Amino acid sequence: MAPSMAQEVAEPDVEALSHAMDSPIQAISGPSHEEIAQMAYSIWEARGGGDGSPEHDWLAAEAALLQR
Repeated sequence: MAPSMAQEVAEPDVEALSHAMDSPIQAISGPSHEEIAQMAYSIWEARGGGDGSPEHDWLAAEAALLQR
């Protein structure tokens, strides 16, 4: 269930959760499905689970990994 305008869900520190990619090939092709899934799970855990959206966590993880 998405929070209403009155509710605010604390955003996890995605940058603190991310780690550097070791392979230049990964940097060119982007993060793998597994890397995004692990990051999304870390975001969910950092938020304390429960509230939030799996889709939002996935997109936030993907964006954080692509920024590097």
